[in-house]
Amino acid sequence: MTAPAQQLSGHDTTGLAHHGSPWSKPKQFAGLLVWLAISFVAAGVGAMASIRAAPFYAQLVQPSWAPPPSVFGPVWTILYALMGIAAWLVWRADSSRATGAALSLFLLQLAFNALWTWLFFAWNQGALAFADIMLLWLLVIATLVCFWRIRPLAGALLIPYLLWVSFAAALNFSLWQLNAQVLG
Repeated sequence: MTAPAQQLSGHDTTGLAHHGSPWSKPKQFAGLLVWLAISFVAAGVGAMASIRAAPFYAQLVQPSWAPPPSVFGPVWTILYALMGIAAWLVWRADSSRATGAALSLFLLQLAFNALWTWLFFAWNQGALAFADIMLLWLLVIATLVCFWRIRPLAGALLIPYLLWVSFAAALNFSLWQLNAQVLG
């Protein structure tokens, strides 16, 4: 599709074109702040469960490939920022039913993301945490696909998140298996 045709149809196959949002720049900026806030509120809900995570995590038998605990905070901070930006890009694309469904999936996966921390660190439920992260993984894939269809750049911004959740699922499984007595 040529650029003028993209502008007329409202479809952007590259994810880079401006979608002619009806909102002013201040409203778009406010929207960005809201989606970032939503993402970081989910992070905060999860963080409340991990207040005492460091000593608990240190006592677990670790696989040789487990990263040091200091890696998790910076990685998750970047991922939550990317998630918020991706949601904002979809939000400002249009007000179609597909956009509403994609953003609903986004919010649902955020809830499962926050729940995982409670299951693993606060409640020491390795099996339930693994089930949660596998469902989260499916929700991230579904969200990524929906975002990509609306705004390819938004979908692309979720790829690092999908990769990290994939890694985290493998780590969750390994920790659960190595520490069955602690992570029932």
